[in-house]
Amino acid sequence: MSAEFNSVKIEGTFCKMSPSLVKIDGKLTGETSIPCARCGQEETVTLNEDINFILSDGIYKSTSEEDDLIIEIENSLINFDEIIESEISSIQSDYYICSECENSDFVEKEY
Repeated sequence: MSAEFNSVKIEGTFCKMSPSLVKIDGKLTGETSIPCARCGQEETVTLNEDINFILSDGIYKSTSEEDDLIIEIENSLINFDEIIESEISSIQSDYYICSECENSDFVEKEY
């Protein structure tokens, strides 16, 4: 399986676990821009992230502890653009410091 959205690509394998569950093991690759948490300047970063999740056709009812992310879909329609966009948003929401701020002598103090 392979899909691409805004120069970010997801590649991986499907494994059917039940009539309504599919496990996906893959890799998220490409480039995306991330704003610096300190100065706000956008910097392009290269992605090379392993991703593992389970797709559930309808509401997922857990029967045991799961380590994987569960994504609920409707009508057996998988929208990989939405999945990639969600993963990019998750990465962009992390605390990121650009290379310029990382190398500066600026120190934040909390009072």
